[in-house]
Amino acid sequence: MQEASGYLLTIAFALYLVATLFFGASIRQKKAVAIKNSAKVANVGFVITIIGCMFQITSFIFRWIVGGYAPVSNMYEFTTFFGLMFIIAFIILFFIYRLSVIGMFTLPLVVLMIGFASMFSRDITPLAPSLKSNFLQIHVMLSALGQGILAVSFVIAIIYLVKVVDQNVKSKKAFWLETVLFTLFVTAGFIIATLSFTTAGGYSAVFQIDNGEKYIEYRMPIILGPTDGVLVSDTGSDSFIETPSFIGDVVDANKINTFIWSFIFGAILHILVRLITRKRFAAILQPFTKNISADLLDEICYRSVLIGYPIFTLGALIFGMIWAQIAWGSFWSWDPKEVWALVSWLFYSSFLHLRLSRNWQGEKSAWLVIVGFGLIIFNLVFVNFLLAGLHSYAG
Repeated sequence: MQEASGYLLTIAFALYLVATLFFGASIRQKKAVAIKNSAKVANVGFVITIIGCMFQITSFIFRWIVGGYAPVSNMYEFTTFFGLMFIIAFIILFFIYRLSVIGMFTLPLVVLMIGFASMFSRDITPLAPSLKSNFLQIHVMLSALGQGILAVSFVIAIIYLVKVVDQNVKSKKAFWLETVLFTLFVTAGFIIATLSFTTAGGYSAVFQIDNGEKYIEYRMPIILGPTDGVLVSDTGSDSFIETPSFIGDVVDANKINTFIWSFIFGAILHILVRLITRKRFAAILQPFTKNISADLLDEICYRSVLIGYPIFTLGALIFGMIWAQIAWGSFWSWDPKEVWALVSWLFYSSFLHLRLSRNWQGEKSAWLVIVGFGLIIFNLVFVNFLLAGLHSYAG
C-alpha cells in the first residue's frame, strides 16, 4: 500500500501539470468569440485539478494506514501535505472567483512543492515517543492548512505585482520581483541537482568529524567541506573550502553544500530562460495577468490572509505550545522553529494592523504578503534543513 501511495501521488503530480496547461490555454484566448470557450477550457482544468486532489488525498490516506499515524512527521510527508492544503485552498478560491490566472500560477508551485518533497526520504519510520500524540494531527495539520491558505495569498500577491510592475524599465521593484521568482528556479535547481547526481551513478564521500566521534556523508560533489573533517572513504574527494568553525558549529556543512549546488543549477536554468526569451521571467508571465482587475486581486489577497492567519495562529502557535507543555514540560523552549513561527505570526499581525489602521493596499500590501510567506518558507526549508533543533526533521 505504501507503493500504491507513491503511484497515486505521481498521478496527482501529472494531473496538476495537465491542469496547468488548460488554465494557461483558457487565459491565452484572444478573440471575443473564444471567451465562452475559455470558460469551458478553465472548467476542464478545474475538474482535472479536483481529480488530482482526490488522488493525492487517497495517497495520503494509504500512507496513514500503512504508518498507523498521520503522515506529517518528516520533510517528505509534511511538504506533500502542505501542497495538498495549498491545492484545496485554491479549489475553494476558484469555486468562488473563477479566475483561471490563479490556477495558472498555483498549480506549477504545487508541482514544484511535490517535486521538492520527493527528493527526501520516503521511508515510513516509527514515531519518536514525543510525537505519539493526537496533537500531531491537530498541531501539524492545522498549521499546514493555515500555511496553505497563506500560500494562496502569496500567489495572488505575485500575480498582482507581475501585473502592475513595469517590466520595460529597470527599477528596484522589477529587480526584487525577479529575485522572488528566482527562488522558484533555485527550488527547481535542487530537484535537478539531486536527480542529476543520483542518476549519474550516485556520489558518496564520507568525512570523519568532531575528533572521530561522528561521520558525515556527502551525496553531491564537495564544494564546502566540514570543519576539521577527514575524508575516510575511498570514493569522493577532499573539499576545496572548509566550513568556518563559527558556521560549522551551527549549520550542517553537507546541507550548505547541497544549497550551493541548488543555487548553481537554478542560476543556470534562469540564465537559459533569459537567453532564450530575452525577457525577465516576470515579463514572460505578465501577458497572463492583463485581463484581471488589480483591485480584485488585492481584495482576494487580503481575504486569504484574513482566513489563513487565525488558522495558522491556532495550529502553529497555540496548539504547538500546548503540545510542547505535554511533551517537553514547557510551553516555550526557544527552539529555532518555534522562534521563526513566532516571527511569521508577528509579521502577519503587523500586516493586518497596517492594512486596517494605515490602509496599506495595492503594492505595499502585496510586498508584505510576499515577505510573510517568505518567512514561512524559511521556517519550512532553511530552519529544518540547516539548523538543528527539537523540530528538525529534514532528511
